[in-house]
Order: sequence, then C-alpha cells, then structure tokens
Amino acid sequence: MRAMQRIPTSGLPFMKMHGLGNDFVIVDARAQSVEITPALARGIGHRQFGVGFDQLAVIESGEPDAHLVFYNADGSTSAACGNATRCIARFLMEETGKSELTLTTERGTLYARDAGEGLTSVNMGPPQLDWHEIPLAEEVDTLELPIEGGPTATGMGNPHCTFFVEDAEAIPLTEFGARYEYHPLYPQRTNVQVAQIIGPDHIRMRVWERGVGITLASGSSSCATAVSAARRGLTGRKVQIDLDGGTIWIDWREDGVWMTGPTCHVFSGTLTPEFLGALG
Repeated sequence: MRAMQRIPTSGLPFMKMHGLGNDFVIVDARAQSVEITPALARGIGHRQFGVGFDQLAVIESGEPDAHLVFYNADGSTSAACGNATRCIARFLMEETGKSELTLTTERGTLYARDAGEGLTSVNMGPPQLDWHEIPLAEEVDTLELPIEGGPTATGMGNPHCTFFVEDAEAIPLTEFGARYEYHPLYPQRTNVQVAQIIGPDHIRMRVWERGVGITLASGSSSCATAVSAARRGLTGRKVQIDLDGGTIWIDWREDGVWMTGPTCHVFSGTLTPEFLGALG
C-alpha cells in the first residue's frame, strides 16, 4: 500500500513552524485531498531522510474556522498538541485577519486569540483529573501516583506524568523519559515532565514526549505541569514556565487552561512526488 493514495503531481506543499523550538510540519489539506498514513508521517518526520518534526499537523476544513489533526514522529496520532495549535492559529489569523478563532480537534473545541506583541493564546480546555479520563490502567490517586518519585497524572487530551524534582537539569532525561513513557500504569503511554519549582509563579520544566523523545518545549506538557503544581499547592494557577526552548505562560482559569507564547513560521516548501512515492 502506498504511503499516500493520492500523490499530487506537483508535490505536497507544507510549512515548517515552531513554538519555542517545538517544531512542526504543517500540511494545509483544506484545498487538496491528502491522506496521511503512519508511513508518510514517519517519512516526513525523519530528520535525515525527510524534513523532521516533533509533530505533524494537518489543517482540514471545519466549522467555524478549521479542524486540526496531529501525528507524532513515530506515526502515532495525538488528540492534542498545544504549540502546534498556537502556530496554526497564528497562521490562520494572519490569513483571515481575525483576532479570535474556534478550532476543532479530537481533544474537543479549542479557542485561540491574538494576545498582542506577537504572542498567541490557546485555551486547551479543562484538564482531565480522573484516572479513567487520563487514562490510567487502574483507579489510583492521580495527585500522587504509586510510582517512585510520586508523580502527578493529568490528561490534556493526551496523558501526562509530572515529576517534581529539586534540579531539573540534573535528571538524565533520555533514560528517565524512556523509562516512564511505557509505564504499565499508562496504557496509551505518556508524556513525561520533570519540573523544578523556582517560585510561587515560576517553574523550570524539561519534557519527554511520547512517540518523539526529548523536545525543546511542549504546550500540553506545560499545561499539565502547571495544573499539577497548582493541585499540589506548589504554585498558584497562573505561572511562567521556562523550557529548553524559551518561556511560555499558563493560566488555569474556570473555562480551561490558557497557554500563551510566541510562534515562528520558519519556511514553506514542497515534498516532491519522488519522495512521496518512495514511501510506498
């Protein structure tokens, strides 16, 4: 089976964008018929033989503004991707002239707005705090899991496991993240964060994303960490999070978890028919 049933004779246009170094290939499928398969996603995501990305995002036609679909670098899907949503929201706002958007995802309906000074905000919705929503394999206290280090579990449309540590820089994240991504308590695997509390409204965080590995930033992980810290009484509900790729601001409000930060459209390009055909 070919990686994509319909290969455009002129190739497949895409954009490369990032939010704080969390990088994405974005395909606009509103005006062209595109079928993304795991093989195609893996091929584009390869940093030597393809383009490379932390996530692949597809913009599809939807009401009122657009529908978004996300893929990890290993070809698996994700219901949510905060930084990719912010990047796409910025692109669509510049395209339409709107300052507010309503986007649909597998996670649900997300609201985006221009926050001024080049920043974009997205409401990632209410966090999922019950064990079966995250989901976990069994009923446990999500505030402090029965795992060494007592991490907190949170769902943001994808599962998260947040460890609070004294020194985030000292954690060997490659080994640490890989170990807990596949923990049996998480049947769908999990994103792993190590978070250091700097102050009542300030966190230093590093992240391992399921299906990807270490990333410079993660929007949904930032939301999950902020929610976890507030639930444990370590911070308030509005925090600054310093990631490897820069700073993001999280505000857990009554209507959901808002995240605000910068985005960047790096370049646009075209995947050639030769490349697409070779993935068959």
